[in-house]
Amino acid sequence: MGLLDKKKGLVFGVANDRSIAWHIARNLIEQGATCGFTHLPGEKMERRVRKTLEGGGLTNPWLKSCDASSDEDLDKVFAAAREEFDAIDFLVHSIAFADREYLRTGNFSTTPRNVFTQALDISAYTLVAMARRAAEFMPNGGSIIAMTYYGSEKVVPGYNVMGVAKAALEASTRYLAAELGEKGIRVNSISAGPVRTLSAMAVGGIDDMFEWVEKKSPMRRNVEADEVGKTAVYLASDLSSGVTAENIYVDCGYNVIGL
Repeated sequence: MGLLDKKKGLVFGVANDRSIAWHIARNLIEQGATCGFTHLPGEKMERRVRKTLEGGGLTNPWLKSCDASSDEDLDKVFAAAREEFDAIDFLVHSIAFADREYLRTGNFSTTPRNVFTQALDISAYTLVAMARRAAEFMPNGGSIIAMTYYGSEKVVPGYNVMGVAKAALEASTRYLAAELGEKGIRVNSISAGPVRTLSAMAVGGIDDMFEWVEKKSPMRRNVEADEVGKTAVYLASDLSSGVTAENIYVDCGYNVIGL
C-alpha cells in the first residue's frame, strides 16, 4: 500500500519533464495519489505538459488550462476539480514568474513597478488565491505545499525581485497555516536547492550557483529534483500530520553554510 492511497489533489506548475512540479507529482502518484494538473494557456503549452504526463505513464490525465493571475481562470479550474474529484486532500503550488530581464541584472533597484507587482502576484498571491478555493473542498483537512528558494532569506546574485516574491510566499504560508489549521489543513513550503528547470535557467549566474553549492554544501553535491518530490510525499501524507507553517530545506544542507 502507498502512503497516499485514495488521496486526491491538484498540482500547479508542470511545464515539462524537468519541472520540480512533475517530480513531485510522479512521487505522489507512485505512492497511490490521484493528481489533476493545469497548464498555461495555449495549445503549445498544453501539448508540452500532456507529453510530459503521458510520457510518465498517465493516460487521459485531468488537465486544464489556467492563467493563475486570473481569478476567472482559477474559479473555472477549481469548479471543474470539485466536479471531478468531489473533495481533494492536497494542493501543490509550484509556480513563479518574473521578467527574466530583471533576473539577469545585478541592480535590484532598477526593478520597475509593473515587474515587481507581477512577480509578487504570480509567485506569491496565487498561493493565497488557490488556498482559499482549495479549502472549500478539503472537508477532511489536507496539505498545501508551496515551492520556494533560499534567495528569499539571503541575497543571491541574479535572483533579485524573485527573492522578494519568495519571501512573500513564505510569509503567506505561515499566515495561511495559522488560519486554516483549525480546519485540519496544513500549509508548508519546500526550499529546494538549485535544480536545472526551465525557470531556473532564467536566473543570471545559475551555472555558478550549481558549481558553488557542489563545492560548499555539506553533502558536496547539488540536490536532485526527485529528492524534492520525496519530501513532498512526506508533507502530503499522514507522516507529517503534526507539521505546519514550516519551511523545509531540501538543498543538501547548503543553507547552514555561512562562508
